[in-house]
Amino acid sequence: MSNETEKKRTGMYENVMHEFNKAADKMNLDPGVRKILASTQNEIVVHFPVKMDDGSIEVFTGYRVQHNNALGPYKGGLRYHPTVDIDAAKALATWMTWKSAIAGLPYGGGKGGIQIDPSKYSKGELERITRRFTYALGDNIGPDYDIPAPDVNTNAQIMAWISDTYASAKSPANRSVNLHVVTGKPVVSGGLAGRDRATGFGVVTAIKKWAKKNNVDLNGKTYIVQGFGNVGYWAAHFLHKEGAKLIAVQDHTGSIANANGIDPEELSAYAKTNKGGVGGFEKAQKIENAEFWKTPCDILIPAALGNQITVDNANEIKATLIAEGANGPTDAAAEEIILKKGIHIIPDILCNSGGVIGSYFEWLQNKRAEIWKIEEVLEKLNDKIETAFDNVVSCAERYKTDYRTAAYIVALEKLEQVYKERGVFP
Repeated sequence: MSNETEKKRTGMYENVMHEFNKAADKMNLDPGVRKILASTQNEIVVHFPVKMDDGSIEVFTGYRVQHNNALGPYKGGLRYHPTVDIDAAKALATWMTWKSAIAGLPYGGGKGGIQIDPSKYSKGELERITRRFTYALGDNIGPDYDIPAPDVNTNAQIMAWISDTYASAKSPANRSVNLHVVTGKPVVSGGLAGRDRATGFGVVTAIKKWAKKNNVDLNGKTYIVQGFGNVGYWAAHFLHKEGAKLIAVQDHTGSIANANGIDPEELSAYAKTNKGGVGGFEKAQKIENAEFWKTPCDILIPAALGNQITVDNANEIKATLIAEGANGPTDAAAEEIILKKGIHIIPDILCNSGGVIGSYFEWLQNKRAEIWKIEEVLEKLNDKIETAFDNVVSCAERYKTDYRTAAYIVALEKLEQVYKERGVFP
């Protein structure tokens, strides 16, 4: 890799601040509000010991960053991954502030996790790690203060452990009162029907809105997906229903392709027997990871980790649309290349906001002691995404700018208005 390429690479937090400053300049954001929003409010780092199955003790490091709560409680996921650190948490928490504002939710942004590879630990060890992390966070989370949710390598089971640990630490241990301390729980433990598919459903809702605006018929269109976890699978599931054809997939086990189409349901069933990976799927050919990005297609859905589309592969992409299912999959330098090529981008803070919208519905359901039907959930989710999409398109036309910058402006205008109306204490 050349030194020039190295210089062009940017971290997730640098990408966030680059886009923030670009939008703030474009809209002439109030200088005082700009200073407030350019920094996080709280950055929490905890180190906690856990006994392993063999009786040994390991000390883990966990993070929770709270960016801003002007619109409501902090809200955002917890991820278990070796790349978790304070800068990643800052970037993701900041994105959550913008995402919630764009979606019209009464939330601020939070994010965090533990710096581990969960595949190296038993289920019992993961439970103890999760419960001890929850206890270490203490009152830094709470049902009306900071509400975590699932993210990379975390799931409904982990949310159930957090919910139970948090409630058990309160006196008296009233689980109904504290049920909404996390979202993304199993349905029988207070979770929302349809929460598992909310992000992927939202990605496809945004794609459908883009298609309608651009007079594109999705039936017969081809798409490729990076990452075939929760978001990637459900996005493929719902696009398949629209008649689109999945022709390539990449994940941590490799890349596969089939020009005649890959059935998302068959691939999902196979992945469940293959430790969650798509590598080795018999109804597709193995391709090199670099070739995945060169696959000619109509739609590319990055649904894995951040900074996957860089200056190294941006020129290779042969798609009409990039729909960002992951957080921060495209770095700033790569985006310049992609936009110059005429490729459209539905930015992450709009495209994958279905997850936080679904979390909001679960939070409301718990607060009201209600049970919502999945049809009702998906209908409400569709309406929220469509409204947010229309607002971003309108802003893009008003400022004559790209969708990502417009999405930031929609969020910043809302937060600017709140600060101007309320003032700054004291």
